[in-house]
Amino acid sequence: MAQRSLKNFTTARRSAAFVAPVAVAAFLLAGCSPDENPTDAKGTQPSVVTGDRAPVDVGGVGQPSEGGEATATLRQPNGQPAGEASFESSEGSVIVTVKAENLAPGFHGMHLHAVGKCEPNSTAPSGGAPGDFLSAGGHLQVDGNTSHPASGDLVSIYINEEGKGETVTATDGFDIEQILETAIVIHEKPDNFGNIPTKYAPAPDEETLMTGDAGKRIACGVIEKS
Repeated sequence: MAQRSLKNFTTARRSAAFVAPVAVAAFLLAGCSPDENPTDAKGTQPSVVTGDRAPVDVGGVGQPSEGGEATATLRQPNGQPAGEASFESSEGSVIVTVKAENLAPGFHGMHLHAVGKCEPNSTAPSGGAPGDFLSAGGHLQVDGNTSHPASGDLVSIYINEEGKGETVTATDGFDIEQILETAIVIHEKPDNFGNIPTKYAPAPDEETLMTGDAGKRIACGVIEKS
């Protein structure tokens, strides 16, 4: 009798040992499903994309991405380095990678300008009062485009408290050949892209449409073929 009880106890313990990992695994799978559906219920968070992803190595600030078809070295008006930019074609768009340094913290407007000249204390091709990097002309327009945003308008770049920032964006506003010997410019303020609410003005004025009210040009680099 004692032998039979011991056998039953051993069998039960083995069964429990098998069921426990299965139950734990089922619990973990239920809590970490990669197919979690989004919900509109209040107080919930959006669905999360799960699964392994290859790490992205963007390199150090001041180094253009490998494989770029065109690059630009950014400098401040005093000649101090301000970072690097690279441009690479990909599926009908151009991938623009900008790694900036030695700039003031905050968001800064960023555009391609029509003339590949980055001269401090210069005048615009159309004339007027001198200013830093005005020699780069206005925002790049290609293929007869005259509308806004301009062909060369890009996203703003965020600079952290250490004076460094990095952004990667894609645009179909131009191709590589159209930007060679033009310039990439970073401005002192964010770009509002002409989005002026009507409670402030009936419509953005021409200066706002042309510049995004991004202010002075604080960094510039001529775009050249790699």
